Amino acid sequence: MYTTLWLDFEKDIAELHEQLAKAKDTHEKGKLNMTDVIQNLESKIKEAQKVKYSNLSGWQKVQISRHLERPYTLDYIEHIATNFIELHGDRHVKDDKAIVGGFGQIDGETYMIIGQQKGRNTKQRQFRNFGMPNPEGYRKALRLMKLAEKFNKPVITFIDTPGASPGLEAEERGQGEAIAKNLFEMATLSVPIVCIVIGEGASGGALGIGVGDKVLMMQYTWYSVISPESCSSILWRTWDKKELAADALKLSAEDMLKNKLIDGIIQEPLGGAHHDPETAYKNVKAAIVKEMMFLKTLKTDELVKQRIDKFNNMGVVDEEEQS
Repeated sequence: MYTTLWLDFEKDIAELHEQLAKAKDTHEKGKLNMTDVIQNLESKIKEAQKVKYSNLSGWQKVQISRHLERPYTLDYIEHIATNFIELHGDRHVKDDKAIVGGFGQIDGETYMIIGQQKGRNTKQRQFRNFGMPNPEGYRKALRLMKLAEKFNKPVITFIDTPGASPGLEAEERGQGEAIAKNLFEMATLSVPIVCIVIGEGASGGALGIGVGDKVLMMQYTWYSVISPESCSSILWRTWDKKELAADALKLSAEDMLKNKLIDGIIQEPLGGAHHDPETAYKNVKAAIVKEMMFLKTLKTDELVKQRIDKFNNMGVVDEEEQS
């Protein structure tokens, strides 16, 4: 897929794509036989992409995760699920549009699918609050999880948020309590939970729907207690150190897996999910089916115990081994 929205570090690849487009245009108009030139350029692009995307910095991965053409939660639902029925409201305040959820089927099996949703344009972003849920969003998510538990249906969550809404009204309605309640309830939910970071995974806003039996990250996503910009502004009083902060935070999928904070990485098409959404949908669906196939074999007590033990063991350091 050709994109017109290239990132700063992709300029050389963008130039090759422009040359390729011109060569194809000339060939199609019959002015010259550009077959050899086209093949040569396609080979150069492929090689340049392999080199570029095999050596990405933390900040470059953050940029890819925020690409405006990257698939969002509703895109994944549309392409991997059938008969999706969206459910609304938290039964307390209102329906938070930053979180979507409902029952849907994948290969004939019914799941509760919940995720954070951003927007493609200014109007949509405002409608979705830029993917930043309010307390009612997390309470809606918990209501849907409890509904899934009632009908014994597994839960899938898609994580993609720059953080929970930081507004005064959100704090007044109990933002911290809503997220904390989700952590507590998800830890003991009696049905399998698979959580997937499909874009940004920032702070408690991401963790509020991120407690699962299997937590997976797509290849070019990030997951951290704080964004690189915010980290930079706190430590250096400027956003100019965001690249340094991104590397220091160890927020990439590879770092998270190495530190045993996630359970696996879902490979993306070369250049990111926005370059080949169909392959991204296929890979995500395959990962869900694979993980759920195993989780469904576990008894409820064993499932919950393993989930709790997994999160309890995160960050544990043996001082004797360190010395």
